[in-house]
Amino acid sequence: MDEKYLFNEVVLNYEKRRPNYGTELFEDVKRYAGITKDKSLLEVGCGTGQATEPFLKTQCKVTAVELGENLAAYTREKFKSYENFNIVQSAFEDYVCADDMFDMLYSATAFHWIPDEIGYKKAYRIIKSGGTIALFWNRPSVGDWDDPVHHKIQSVYRELLPQWSYKADRNKNRESLYSSIINKIEQNGFTNIEFKLYHNTRKMSGVEYVELLNTYSDHIALEKSIKSLLYEGIRTAIEEMGNEVIIKDTVDLYLAQKPLKGFL
Repeated sequence: MDEKYLFNEVVLNYEKRRPNYGTELFEDVKRYAGITKDKSLLEVGCGTGQATEPFLKTQCKVTAVELGENLAAYTREKFKSYENFNIVQSAFEDYVCADDMFDMLYSATAFHWIPDEIGYKKAYRIIKSGGTIALFWNRPSVGDWDDPVHHKIQSVYRELLPQWSYKADRNKNRESLYSSIINKIEQNGFTNIEFKLYHNTRKMSGVEYVELLNTYSDHIALEKSIKSLLYEGIRTAIEEMGNEVIIKDTVDLYLAQKPLKGFL
């Protein structure tokens, strides 16, 4: 099974443990895009709606495209009181709509699942002239590199999944990742790019942290016996260290505009 379909299997954990990105980010997006109740927004990959309600509360029209059938059903029920919300169960690649349809397209920790050669071009096509693309990702890490809890958790990975050793260093390459995303946005015709980082922290018990891990596609896809040993080992490691792990969330936000006609 393609990893992007796996989130559909862990709806309740996703709702409980995925972060909501923080008020400041949404205020920055609304400011940049000039969001008012007459605007029409498209959310790509809404999951269980962590980034949906802040825009629904502005009374603008929000259409969400969600690949997972269970996720779509959950989120449809969650926001059923909002008359300005519509959700379509579909891959973004297959979603059919007119050109110049939306004032803003946004996506929260989901746009990387869409092939670059499809996602950015389609976004440009369906956003109105002068409209906004807003992409953001949460990239969590456990404490600092010298944090004893971090090292304890990594020792479990080294024992059970030594082939994953490269993942422990992936956060060190974030600067090149940020530049790469900015370049993709620019190369696909968007202008007036703004980039900003946000930093938040969360505290979790061993049980809660394992629930978070079970919302990550690479963990969900693990063979059942290895996954069981891994989760038990990580939960035990955290409990032995005081049963508290600090999650440091770094959220990277990219805002850009589709040029007004006549200014291309």
